[in-house]
Amino acid sequence: MSEPLKIAGKVFSSRLMVGTGKHRSNTEMVESIAASGAQIVTVAIRRLNLDNPKEGNILDLFDWEKYTILPNTAGCKTAEEAIFVANLARELTGSNWLKLEVIPEGSHLMPDPVGTYEAAKHLVNEGFTVLPYIHADPVLAQMLEQLGCATVMPLGSCIGSGQGIQTLEEIKLIIQNANVPVVVDAGLATPSDAAIAMEIGADAVLVNTAIAEADEPVLMGEAFKLGVEAGRKCLMAGRIKAKSTASASSSTKDIVSA
Repeated sequence: MSEPLKIAGKVFSSRLMVGTGKHRSNTEMVESIAASGAQIVTVAIRRLNLDNPKEGNILDLFDWEKYTILPNTAGCKTAEEAIFVANLARELTGSNWLKLEVIPEGSHLMPDPVGTYEAAKHLVNEGFTVLPYIHADPVLAQMLEQLGCATVMPLGSCIGSGQGIQTLEEIKLIIQNANVPVVVDAGLATPSDAAIAMEIGADAVLVNTAIAEADEPVLMGEAFKLGVEAGRKCLMAGRIKAKSTASASSSTKDIVSA
C-alpha cells in the first residue's frame, strides 16, 4: 500500500482508526476492532467511570502494547473544558496524543471552530500531539496546521448520521493544501464511503457508529478494513480520466465484416 501512515513520528500500517462508543457489548467492541485491523483506538475520557478505581473500564479491555490510544475530549462544550479533559487524559493514559473535540449543544453536533482553535493553540504549546476534529473548512484546517497540529480531521457529515461524505469538495481542498495527514472523521456509513475518502487522497479515516451499530459489527469492522485498503490501492494505481463520450473496450480497427 505504498508508504505507511505517519503521524507525529509514529508509523502505522493501517489507515483505519476506530472509536469505542455505542457498542452493544464489550465483546463486540473488542472483536470488531480486532477484525478492522486498526492500530489507533480513540476513547472518550470524559465518559469513563473514574469514580471507582476498582471497577473496570474500556481502558482495561485492550492491550495497549498492540494499539495506540487516542484519548478524545468528546462531551466538552468549551475550549476550557477540552483543556481540562486533555490534561486528565494525559495523566490517566500517559499519552500526549489527543483527539480534540469542542462541540457546543445542538442536535447537529457540529464542532466549534473558534473553541477548537483556542484549545488547540493552548494544547500544542503544552506539548500535546493534537488531532483536531473540525468541519470541512479549508481555512481552519490550514490555521490549525500552522499552529502545529499533527493532523486535521474534517467531518464527512454529522456525527453518527450515516449520511456518508457530504463535504467531498471541501475535503479535496483540504487535502490539496495540507502538509499533515488528513483524516476523514464522522458520518461514514459504509466501506464504500471509506474507499471514496481514500481515493481522493485522504490519509486515513476514523469510524465508530457504522461499525458499532451494524447488525454484525465484527463483519463490518473487516469490511471497513477492506474498503480502506481498496481505496488506497485505487489512489496509488491511478484511476482513468472521466470522458464525456463512450469508448469501446476492444479495438475498432480491422473488424471482421459479417
